[in-house]
Amino acid sequence: MPRADLRDTTIVFDLDGTLVDTAPDLTNALNDALIRRGHHPIPQETIRQAVGFGARVMIEDALRIAGAEEDIDQMLAEFLVHYEANIAVESRPFPGAVASLKTLAAAGARLAVCTNKREYLSKKLLAELGLQHYFHGIAGRDTFAVSKPDPGHLTQVIVQAGGGGRGASGPAGLTAAAENATDLPNFDRTALTIEPKSKATFTRL
Repeated sequence: MPRADLRDTTIVFDLDGTLVDTAPDLTNALNDALIRRGHHPIPQETIRQAVGFGARVMIEDALRIAGAEEDIDQMLAEFLVHYEANIAVESRPFPGAVASLKTLAAAGARLAVCTNKREYLSKKLLAELGLQHYFHGIAGRDTFAVSKPDPGHLTQVIVQAGGGGRGASGPAGLTAAAENATDLPNFDRTALTIEPKSKATFTRL
């Protein structure tokens, strides 16, 4: 049984490292681009620190670690080709995530995703994992003219989802967007908690 009536609530989640552990497939795509250029692969635990900030940031961090300079745009293009073709090979929802989405949806909440992943990749990942139908809105870094941590990314996906109300959950970018969005009514972050190293827990639902 749902614990509350959430029909006037919109809950917005980040995607990578919050709902879905995407680090394995992101690591594989990044290391493919690095190895092509003769660089050593980067450990998955290192990649986890940057999964919520987008592919370009991951590539920049990897090159910084390697002490190398490369054409980031070309590496990004190669990364995206590999990643799109292997987007859900090892990526899986965090334990409890699917059950939590079911509970929230059953309670009447409108759910949305606000992510720095490109929109088409976000939708492809959610579809391949069987999660897309839970969300009234899915906004990637290229959906609107602005992206996290700009508060417009969050407020516009709430409008896209057809809602208002409260709730935004995820790492620093989404939290900052929420805290800067002064027109969000009844904002709280109790839908889920985020532990260090982008490990999500869904124990408070």
